[in-house]
Amino acid sequence: MNQTLQAGWLLAVPLLPLLGSILAGVFGTKLGGNLLGRAACHSITILGVFLSFAISAWTLYQVMHGASFNDTLYTWMVVGGLKMEIGFLVDSLTAMMMVVVTSVSLMVHIYTIGYMHDDEGYNRFFSYISLFTFSMLMLVMSNNMLQLFFGWEAVGLVSYLLIGFWYKKPTAVFANMKAFVVNRVGDFGFILGIGLVAAYTNTLNYSEIFARTDLFATQLLPGTGWMLVTVICICLFIGAMGKSAQVPLHAWLPDSMEGPTPISALIHAATMVTAGIFMVSRMSPIFELSDAALSFIIVIGATTALFMGFLGIIQYDIKRVIAYSTLSQLGYMTVALGASAYSVAVFHLMTHAFFKALLFLGAGSVIIGMHHNQDIRWMGNVKKYMPITWLTFLIGNLALIGTPLFAGFYSKDAIIVAAHAAAEHGLFGAGYAYFAVLAGVFITAFYSFRVYFIVFHGKERFDQNPDAHHHHDDHHGHGHDDKPHESPWVVTLPLVLLAIPSIGAGYVIMEFLFGDFFKNVIFVDAVKHPAMAELANDIHGVLAMTTHGFMTAPLYLAAAGVLCAYVFYMLKPEIPAQLKAFFQKIKVYQLLENKYGVDWIYENIFARGGRLIGSLLWKVGDRGLIDGLIVNGSWKVVGWVSGVVRWFQSGYLYQYALVMILGIFVLMSYFVIWPAK
Repeated sequence: MNQTLQAGWLLAVPLLPLLGSILAGVFGTKLGGNLLGRAACHSITILGVFLSFAISAWTLYQVMHGASFNDTLYTWMVVGGLKMEIGFLVDSLTAMMMVVVTSVSLMVHIYTIGYMHDDEGYNRFFSYISLFTFSMLMLVMSNNMLQLFFGWEAVGLVSYLLIGFWYKKPTAVFANMKAFVVNRVGDFGFILGIGLVAAYTNTLNYSEIFARTDLFATQLLPGTGWMLVTVICICLFIGAMGKSAQVPLHAWLPDSMEGPTPISALIHAATMVTAGIFMVSRMSPIFELSDAALSFIIVIGATTALFMGFLGIIQYDIKRVIAYSTLSQLGYMTVALGASAYSVAVFHLMTHAFFKALLFLGAGSVIIGMHHNQDIRWMGNVKKYMPITWLTFLIGNLALIGTPLFAGFYSKDAIIVAAHAAAEHGLFGAGYAYFAVLAGVFITAFYSFRVYFIVFHGKERFDQNPDAHHHHDDHHGHGHDDKPHESPWVVTLPLVLLAIPSIGAGYVIMEFLFGDFFKNVIFVDAVKHPAMAELANDIHGVLAMTTHGFMTAPLYLAAAGVLCAYVFYMLKPEIPAQLKAFFQKIKVYQLLENKYGVDWIYENIFARGGRLIGSLLWKVGDRGLIDGLIVNGSWKVVGWVSGVVRWFQSGYLYQYALVMILGIFVLMSYFVIWPAK
């Protein structure tokens, strides 16, 4: 049954969260006179996102039975034959993303009732997260690059509002500024890529662009020896590097932990950071034309997967460890994109969305139980007090490290196999990527279970926290002697609901991955990039992959990571201390603590350089040239000219006669010296 979907229903998906956001944001705040109370605000926004989720799920069901939609709903303007439109393209990739975005967003909305319970910006927060959901839906549902860019920028703007939600906290303001500026760097590349595509194809519509790829497939960029398609792909991917936090544009993501925990889950699990991965998958027909771009992508992804994992090992803030694991997992997805296994990248995006949202919300639940302490050094034995949080967090961790039978295993193993296949077929950088994703398995297992053992097992250290007496966020009014307690049901229910797909999503999606689910949506040149075809040969269903998983290196690497963490943090806590001292001696620890100096380079070279250029432009350009020469110089010239002219305009007849005679004399001499030919 190849019917089209109803435009009205599809329009409702992004517009319902938008409506909820406007109602809560205007009438639930001082702006509209606080007409709506807390209960009204959270009810409206949750209802909007719930309906949006229900329609998305129904849409996915129909798409799996052959339905689709690709149409323009509104033409904004036409400029020289280039149409600027708003339209939707709903196929299997979009429908799947819609379900991921709305379902995780719904969990975050429910969870927020418990987490932000005491916050005065409660209604504003609900307005923002609904607006965020709207932006992300516009991004994934668009059928043209203009609307994609609108959603792209809107997601960036709302993330800025959310990261700096506690705007009285200087660190939060710094973090949201950083996220905004670093993303602008990536977006500059993105808009250059869109501009090049529009310039050569004269259209912004996806299907028209893909139909006209031959217009730029073999051309060189004018004035250079570079292939145009490579330049386009790298520019587009630089946009993805900003959003999906790839090295070196990753610096904003760990700092963005300054925002409240629910948005850590929303931004860093299901929505903003996956936008880049989604966009590259959507543009697969263009990326397949350039091996150079794919090599660039796989090297950047591998570097992120490996080196961001190392940073997770030394963090003490429970949320920052999870943030670094997000960076590392995004690196994995990027490696899959570079290996031309786009559907595997999307598969990992989906499984990761569930277990990472679960880990963030689990961490948030621990933070509530700990009366807003985030430092894992002052936790311990939390399992005894928070059984539901403990179990769900463990499930999230097992999925993250790729334990067989959990969702993360299927997608992560598929990425490793894809990287290996790409390496065998000689894609530049794929060998390095294969090493990085394998080593990453051990590191991921180690730092995930480091947090798990320190927080949930071991001896209790609540009473040793030096900040417990006067913690600035502790508005529960509890003393520091209080033991942690299990969070309310609005917090634990989303944890349980996210734990289910963290176990089960893998089996369901496995079937799609090698079937025709992404047929005519994601294009792979199977001759040049056979990784996906080899995967299909290697992997025969869930059962075969699971049993095969027990015989491969990744499982043993992950087990070794868990074992190491257990020995280090449960049996012999003196080992990490000795290692730390050793690495401090050889300056490796300092390198990790300074996050490889990326922030230093940004702050001292780019920011200071920018300020230096700015002050030079101001002193030389503005004060010297513009004020000194042009503004002040112009009135001086006018004064001098008028002084000279005033002499001629004296009113004396003999002076005028003299000037006339001189004029005639000059003209005559001219014609005598240069007679007319």
